[in-house]
Amino acid sequence: MRVFISGGCKNGKSYFAQRLAKAQDNCGDLYYIATMKPVDEEDDERIERHKSERAGWGFSTVEHPVNIENILGKCNVYGSFILDSITALLANEMFGRDGGGGNIDLAGGKTLNGLLQVVNNIKNIVIVSDYIYSDAVFYDKTTERYRQTLAKIDRIVANKCDAVAEAAYSNLLIHKGGKMFGDLYEKIL
Repeated sequence: MRVFISGGCKNGKSYFAQRLAKAQDNCGDLYYIATMKPVDEEDDERIERHKSERAGWGFSTVEHPVNIENILGKCNVYGSFILDSITALLANEMFGRDGGGGNIDLAGGKTLNGLLQVVNNIKNIVIVSDYIYSDAVFYDKTTERYRQTLAKIDRIVANKCDAVAEAAYSNLLIHKGGKMFGDLYEKIL
């Protein structure tokens, strides 16, 4: 099953994603596709926390901060995947060495095309994104375009997924695919 999980910072998205991916494992190949490029001590701590949370679960971590479609040639597409996160992937494509050099349209198109290739070729994947587009703060033009582009990508990817959930206050709210999602959700409780 293809599952899209969004939510605010530190609301349990990765926690639920890990359990969902493990519950979908049907061949023993579990992949955690890590997209974050750490830039400070807080990022390093978050990465270490995520690694310790999935220690002993059998996940192979694949660092892939850009060109996400390239995981298709590196992993068993019949395995079970977590892709964490679209938010970091878009930022990397926008500002990374191989990215759009700050061009949000180029980076957004590249990110979306890569994600669609992944979603169309992997049957068991949990995709994580951050819900960063609903506050009332006014941002600079570049940040606003980034947020708008992330929202567009999230909508398109969520539409392609079988289930859509929101992590909020360590709860998982199902917005799409509740009937399909029910059995899987019972496995992770």
